[in-house]
Amino acid sequence: MLDARTREGLTSAEVVERLSDGRGNTQHQPTSRSMADILRENIFTLFNGILTVCFIAVLVLGDLRDGFFYGVVVVNALIGIVQEVRAKIVLDRAALLAAPESRVRRNGQVVSVALEGVVLDDLLVLRAGDQVPADARVVESTGLALDESMLTGESDPVFKDDGAVLLSGSHVTSGTGFAVVTAVGADSYASKLTSEIRKRTLVHSELRDATNRILVYLSWILGPVILITLIGRVLTYGGWNTLFVDARWRRALLDAVAAVVGMIPEGLVLLTSLAFGVAAIQLAARKVLVQELAAVEVLARVDVLCLDKTGTLTTGELGFDRTELLGDAIGDDEVGVALAAFGSDDAGNATAGILSSHFRSERFRVHRRVPFSSATKYSAVVITVDGDSQSWILGAPERVLADHPDELAAAMTVAATGQRTLALVRALDALPAGSHAPIAGLAVEPAALLVLSETVRPEAAATLGYFAEQSVRVIVMSGDNPATVAAIAGGLGLSGEVVDASVLADDEALAAALATSDVFGRVSPEQKRAAVGLLREQGRTVAMTGDGVNDAMAIKDASLGIAMGNATAATKAVSRLVLLDSRFDRLPDVLSFGRRVIANVERVSNIFLAKTVYGILLALVSAVALWPFPFLPRQLTLVSTLAIGIPSFFLALAPNRRIYRAGVLGRILRYSIPTGVIAGLTCVVAYVPLYRSIPLHEARSVTTIALFCVSLWILCVLTRPLSPARWGLLGAVAAAMVLVCVIPFTAKFFEMHVSLDLALLWGIVVGAVGAAGIELFYRFAKRRGLVFDRE
Repeated sequence: MLDARTREGLTSAEVVERLSDGRGNTQHQPTSRSMADILRENIFTLFNGILTVCFIAVLVLGDLRDGFFYGVVVVNALIGIVQEVRAKIVLDRAALLAAPESRVRRNGQVVSVALEGVVLDDLLVLRAGDQVPADARVVESTGLALDESMLTGESDPVFKDDGAVLLSGSHVTSGTGFAVVTAVGADSYASKLTSEIRKRTLVHSELRDATNRILVYLSWILGPVILITLIGRVLTYGGWNTLFVDARWRRALLDAVAAVVGMIPEGLVLLTSLAFGVAAIQLAARKVLVQELAAVEVLARVDVLCLDKTGTLTTGELGFDRTELLGDAIGDDEVGVALAAFGSDDAGNATAGILSSHFRSERFRVHRRVPFSSATKYSAVVITVDGDSQSWILGAPERVLADHPDELAAAMTVAATGQRTLALVRALDALPAGSHAPIAGLAVEPAALLVLSETVRPEAAATLGYFAEQSVRVIVMSGDNPATVAAIAGGLGLSGEVVDASVLADDEALAAALATSDVFGRVSPEQKRAAVGLLREQGRTVAMTGDGVNDAMAIKDASLGIAMGNATAATKAVSRLVLLDSRFDRLPDVLSFGRRVIANVERVSNIFLAKTVYGILLALVSAVALWPFPFLPRQLTLVSTLAIGIPSFFLALAPNRRIYRAGVLGRILRYSIPTGVIAGLTCVVAYVPLYRSIPLHEARSVTTIALFCVSLWILCVLTRPLSPARWGLLGAVAAAMVLVCVIPFTAKFFEMHVSLDLALLWGIVVGAVGAAGIELFYRFAKRRGLVFDRE
């Protein structure tokens, strides 16, 4: 209780003392990664370093035409930096406590102080609409009710009597009260949760993991290969003794640059990021905010979707459904006037607000109100209607109908459907004095049942049906009453027995329940997080949706976190996707875009990795055989642009409905390594008989033609099935190569010295044979199940 000493609150001296020794409500939250970390991780990478050295070598040689490859490095870095800075801004803004100031009693006076000005042992003065700024203990309550849905998942207001614990971040919905602060700053519930939320994690992306593993493999290979290449270049041009006698060092350096650039799939990360980015832009037009690019992919792999009921399947708002009369003694008119009296309380709870919009009357006058209390489970009014004094009680059926078993059974039947049910009775005796007096034994006359229901999102049923067709298991996890959850889930077609999670003692019991049921009520925030962890330990890809702070940690730990548009700032900060208009039916769009990204990035990865394989093969063969490298850097750039870069751009954005299949990296390697070897051998066969018999620049030009032919067929295989648009893409690429060779300016720029002679015919024939080899391998691999149709 609130004694005389506590009622006065702290003195100014006590406040100063607590602020000076660190007992204030200052929020010392760790920030996300610094700008320096972001810049360092996106700029100073192994491959950026290698290509930067190559670019510097080109600058030394003085011909920037061989340095076009470096543009990819710049764009790659910019994409990564922009995305991570954007994520940093979102994370740094995450906060649960948004109240600009709080009311406290100090020196016997009520004053308003900033959030940081609240100190330990302060006496909070709470009223409807206030946010609790720090953890506290109630010392006096007058119908005090709090909305803790964002913390616990319980959608109904929670009434707080003397001694009850208040968690920072909750909101007062009705009543008034005083509470003594028990934890501030980093020790408060909201601060601890925000600290956990702000820890940066990355969504698990199979595409990103496959790309990173490829880059790791290449990092192991490139060091020795580059060393062999450099030694081979030196020996090819006469060794160290003669290398610097004339311009041989320039030719050796240019060869080395060409060899290294040919080995690195510089556009792979760029095209992956581009595919994610375009999907994110298209989803934004559908009111879906993608906060991490790789999240677009993950939903296509999800096989378990965990849903919070309130705010996801439902709008989170209670609505009036109906009234049911209990007997014939009291009619509709009297019930309507009584409910209008309850609804006329401007300081009432959420139920009063609902009643005020459905029941109106000018016939009554209120003389006394008894606010709702969680201890008594009822509210009451004393009114006069046309000069007649009446006392009405509205509350939990088990309390107000305790002496009327038949009417109580009828109320329980309605409650079992999951709808919130209140009983209205007329008191035949005088109401007890006080706000918390029990009504046991009070003579009452049953009047009606007031039935309230949550508003189910109209799109929920169809969306759940879609995921069922896609073999995605849906699990409902709610903090609400199990009967309510079961009714909502059953109405949406989710069958199975509901589990009351409050009786599950540990993770073992939770795991056993997850094995048999898909609907859970009374789930605590810790159990939501544990359930996500248990499912992921089973190898499942788990998506979690929600809107409350109670969902935040489970959303953070899930494979894919999805926040509704009306979610708290903290929940949005840790999610990967935000449904801005809170429409659950946006998720099928995300699924389709995710499938497109996975299938198309796998397709273009094959092209880039084939280039890496033949680049490594040519570097090693030319170094060991002491040949001048078969290409100039700009000639490799030409082939990469026409047969890889430009087509990959269109292929990465093309429609693709292929259902996700695990094992992306294995399939890429099984296709790209053999095709890369075939392309490399094609270049060797084309180059060997020419580089000594005709001028080197002509031999390189013919070899470039042969490489283009085989690369074009690699592209042809990967674009199947060939639609008219894709035939047009292949034809445009081939025509562009012809134009480069025949237009004097472009031919000179790329050093393409070709003429209609036997050398050119040789290059085309060898390229055609290499293309045939690609076709034969593809058909063999398809029969053996090593690859499958790309769509």
